[in-house]
Formats: sequence, structure tokens, C-alpha cells
Amino acid sequence: MGESLKRINKFLSEAGYCSRREADKLIEAGRVTINGVVPEMGTKIAPNDVVHVDGEEIKNTKEAFVYLAFNKPVGIVCTTDTSVEKDNIIDFINYPRRIFPIGRLDKPSEGLILLTDDGDIVNKILRASNNNDKEYIVTVDKPISQTFIERMSGGIYLEELGKSTNKCVVKKINSHTFSIILTQGLNRQIRRMCEYLNYEVQTLKRIRIMNIKLDMPVGKHRELTKDEFRELNNLLDGSTKVHMKNSRKK
Repeated sequence: MGESLKRINKFLSEAGYCSRREADKLIEAGRVTINGVVPEMGTKIAPNDVVHVDGEEIKNTKEAFVYLAFNKPVGIVCTTDTSVEKDNIIDFINYPRRIFPIGRLDKPSEGLILLTDDGDIVNKILRASNNNDKEYIVTVDKPISQTFIERMSGGIYLEELGKSTNKCVVKKINSHTFSIILTQGLNRQIRRMCEYLNYEVQTLKRIRIMNIKLDMPVGKHRELTKDEFRELNNLLDGSTKVHMKNSRKK
């Protein structure tokens, strides 16, 4: 995958073709195209977009960032400390470049986790105050009651963490299975919530992070698509703006 979305003038500057000011002049003169189309001033390009100036393709020789979606198996630990944990995510994937997971997924859990070497997007995702929703499918040890669904949805005070969970969307799938969408990332949150209500989690799978969906076999990974990456950045930009706005009120 490539770098974050960036303005076309910045791209041309970083590629060493010309200054941003000169790039603006080229764009205004209609001498620049993105995927064969003359762009407007300030247009942003995605990693896989093709840029030409006067018919000549311009490439940024700087090595592109990596953005991976991985279906973590049960038993793999989300750590980069390969010397301490033998069943770690880095050794399991064995990617040829140094990457690190964004957030965590418990060892007994499976499903979607993102990995990258782009520290900027990691900070954006971890700082996001909204839109950063994650969806899970959970199987428990006994039949699910309506009271269970209502209590899980309404928020539960977790004494060991000294925090209450936010209200969330919980839907019953069958007698022992439900889906849950969280915007928090508390330690072992779903397991702790179920334990509080005297249920024990049997299986827990994360199937979505924001707009990225789990669509690969267990133990396999893939690069994010251009469309996924574009939408992810749009969601993060919106989240950052809301976060900054709310911060000013405090």
C-alpha cells in the first residue's frame, strides 16, 4: 500500500519534480493529470493513483508505507517483542519489512487486526474519539437472554478497571451467539462485560475495524485496497475534527 492521501502539489514536490508553487502553476495550466484526468487545484491523490506531467509519469521513489489486514489466529500474541513471546504476530506473519500492529487483540481471540509501518496513521486511529468502531462476533456458554442484551448495550461498570463501558450496539444472532460494536478499547472488555453478567466467552472474533472488513482465511493477510485506504483516511479526518472541536469546549 502507499502513503497517506496527499495534495498533488505536495506529491510533485516530494517526488523531486518541482516546488509546490511551481506544481500549482503546472496544475493551473492543465499540464498535470491524475489517472488521465486534469485535476482541480488542491486535489488529493491516493497511493495507487497515476500522475503525469506533460505526458511523463511521475513517481515518488521514496519507499511506500505498508498497510496490512490480518486474520489473527487464536494463540498468537499482538506484540513486537519477539524475544519474549515466541507466538508473536511479527514472527507469524514474517513480513520482509518491520511492521507493527495497530492496537491489540487478545491471545484467545481471533480475527481482524491492522499492521503498518506508518506511525502517523497509528496515532490517528488510537486517538480517534468517534467513528473508530470495531465489530465482534461472540459465542458464550449459555443461552442469551433479553436482559443480557440490554445490559451489554446499556453499559457496565467494570470495577477492576474503574471504568464504565460506553453504550454500544448488541444484537443476538442465535441462542449462544451475539454481535457487538464497540468504540472503546478497554482491556479484555467484552470478556469482562460477559463475566460481570455471569457468562463465559467461548469464542471471540473481530470481523470489522471501521470500514475494513475481515475477508481472508485465518492466518492470512492482505494489503488494504485503494478504496479502503481512502475511506479510512476520510473517517479519521472526520474523527480528528470532531475531537479537536470537543477539546476546545473543555
